[in-house]
Amino acid sequence: MDLEKFIRNVPDFPKKGIQFKDITTLINNPEAFNEAVNWMESLFKSEKIDKVVAIESRGFIFGAPLALRLNAGLVLVRKKGKLPAATLSAQYKLEYGTDSLEMHSDLIEEGEKVVIVDDLLATGGTIAATIELLEKLKAEIVGISFLIELDGLNGGEKLKGHPSYSRMKLPCD
Repeated sequence: MDLEKFIRNVPDFPKKGIQFKDITTLINNPEAFNEAVNWMESLFKSEKIDKVVAIESRGFIFGAPLALRLNAGLVLVRKKGKLPAATLSAQYKLEYGTDSLEMHSDLIEEGEKVVIVDDLLATGGTIAATIELLEKLKAEIVGISFLIELDGLNGGEKLKGHPSYSRMKLPCD
């Protein structure tokens, strides 16, 4: 199935010059949504995955059904201050300044096999921070899955050699 036709391009959102890739039109279509999750599952179903690590917020949409299908736990990576228990934190660069991501420090044990899921890879800041968090916990990163990778933003350079997969590559403009 051609999932690209289900991605809506929204010009000048959230600010002028950005061409936002809206996945709500994909997840609104049960067949397209199922196809996207099936694809992610096919990448890792032959592995014994302990945890699916989903990045806020649209990564949660794909991470939850993927975790169920892989019979794995789900770990959420959130912006600072959103998680209620003890956390680990990692900073990443924004266009102007920095931000940070957190995850609960007690949900992944050393050596557990994890996959990271997000909807979109752009500049790679959030994925780099997520990798840093998982490295602190000494998790084994089996792979990273994105529905969309934006071409020309070089986000893949921040993946530190971990296997990564994108269902579609789209232009960033």
